[in-house]
Amino acid sequence: MPYIARAHNIQLSVLERMAAHARGDQPATDDAPFDLSGLFPGGDALKTRIANAGHSRAVANAGAGPALILVGGYAGSGKSEFARFLADLSGWAVLDKDTLTRRMTERLLTSLGGDSHDRHTDLYRTDVRPHEYRSLMNAAYGNIDCGVSMILAAPFITELNTVGWLPRLSHRCQARGVDVSAIWVYSDIDSMREYIEHRDAPHDTWKLTNWDEYTSTLTEDPPPGIHHTIDNRLGAALTLKDSPQRPMRKDLPAPSPAPQGVDHRPAQGRSIKPADAGGSGQ
Repeated sequence: MPYIARAHNIQLSVLERMAAHARGDQPATDDAPFDLSGLFPGGDALKTRIANAGHSRAVANAGAGPALILVGGYAGSGKSEFARFLADLSGWAVLDKDTLTRRMTERLLTSLGGDSHDRHTDLYRTDVRPHEYRSLMNAAYGNIDCGVSMILAAPFITELNTVGWLPRLSHRCQARGVDVSAIWVYSDIDSMREYIEHRDAPHDTWKLTNWDEYTSTLTEDPPPGIHHTIDNRLGAALTLKDSPQRPMRKDLPAPSPAPQGVDHRPAQGRSIKPADAGGSGQ
């Protein structure tokens, strides 16, 4: 049966149910459609694909509601890559703040008389940044209201360090049947700089030019209330994404809960300096 499933591009679980129905062991149900596109290629492929996707989603969720995953971290920590890694494993959608709002941010800064690549002045933090995050969260709410699990990639520095922000978000989402998890990706100073230099983004120019000033605002510990931390010093977590064993997903370790009262300072590379939270977050 696995060979037939592969040959006709039919999900094995669906083919097994078709066989059970043919034997009379299991009645067919309207809410679990059969995928017949492989056997009848002339049929309505899109309709079949949508119906099959709905069945796959119901099986995957196993009665659970959608999930909202926040992946935060400093510039160059690897949060966007880790978010894409999670999306590859889960099949959930990703919204990256920079991808979603960059053009809007640049035009808004220019219209306000600022530098389109500014991410550090009061103009950006007061008049632009709130709109970025509001757009990101509104897009997420629109999807989770449709029952679609979402992964959000953004620094979330100010948000996660604001007392009550994460609990309020969790309560709001729980009222919609949505589970919220906050993940913090952290790295050492040298690794972050290397990554920022490699991506060569215009909005990172100020950071690189004023590196000591910028890094003096970063903190060693993850924000309060974080559910999981990911150690990306020297690419430790993200090597999983690029590993030749990538198809062996069952062997990938789950993120570890962030222990309370444990020193999270990087053991490799230069340490992040202690400072008040939220000084330069985007």
